[in-house]
Amino acid sequence: MADTCGQVLLGSGLTVLSHPLMYIKVLIQVGHEPLAPTLGRNLFGRQVYQLPGLFAYAKHIIKIDGKAGLFNGLGPRLCSGSIGTIVHSRVLQKCQEQGLQVLGGQQKAAEGSLQYVVNETTKEMVARSCATIVTHPFHVITLRCMVQFIGRETKYSGVFDSIVTIYREEGVLGFFAGLIPRLLCDVLSLWICNLLAHSINTYAIDDSMSHTGEIKNCSQAVTGFFASMLTYPFVLVSNLMAVNNCGLAGGLPPYASVYPTWVDCWRHLSREGNMSRGNSLFFRKLPAGKMYAVEQKRFF
Repeated sequence: MADTCGQVLLGSGLTVLSHPLMYIKVLIQVGHEPLAPTLGRNLFGRQVYQLPGLFAYAKHIIKIDGKAGLFNGLGPRLCSGSIGTIVHSRVLQKCQEQGLQVLGGQQKAAEGSLQYVVNETTKEMVARSCATIVTHPFHVITLRCMVQFIGRETKYSGVFDSIVTIYREEGVLGFFAGLIPRLLCDVLSLWICNLLAHSINTYAIDDSMSHTGEIKNCSQAVTGFFASMLTYPFVLVSNLMAVNNCGLAGGLPPYASVYPTWVDCWRHLSREGNMSRGNSLFFRKLPAGKMYAVEQKRFF
């Protein structure tokens, strides 16, 4: 219990610190570009037109809403993180106690073997999936509180008011908008990361080498980053579906089409070449073949 409380407190602190980054990232994902492209230099020193990065975007938000404006949606996000940590910890503990095995039956797998990795990854997948499902309503509220910045709405003003609004307008299903691509992202990212790290640790790293533990930890971090890059389109689609057609300017034309399903959203983004929109907050290049609309503050 003490460990869980510690994780909740640590997670809450990290959430507060990282919230402005997520806020700006979500606005970019939706397609909101309040600042016109400027002439700058890329990593190679060549002059190119670039979109405003993290700090320029943050200054724009502060200019309009003050420093507190960078923390729109923080309340429901803290609820999501705290509840998610507790659910994840409890479910993972139950899986460990019941000895959930996918490979090898009741036979205990040797640590580091493929059987061990598959069994441990399965337990983690179950725990993460349960936490994601339980906390997704708070995730939806968080995103909608953020996207209100675009149209200057106040429709979602608090956790309880937002719950009432979503239930009244969309029913229970409204709380789970964008859930499927988010679950797919979690599951695929977890399996890619763990299986790839296992392959590297088994076939590319010699146990006789010095600092083997540090190298394996590094490989886990690298494969995690690689997995997050591969699954980013699922994150983008999930966030867009969470705010799509919810009555906010950021979820309606011209910022977004009304998508019947997340697959339609995926196909539209793929056709437009926007599957990586919002994946970078620095050195943001102009989208190819797009024109900037000053009044609408977006590309088309």
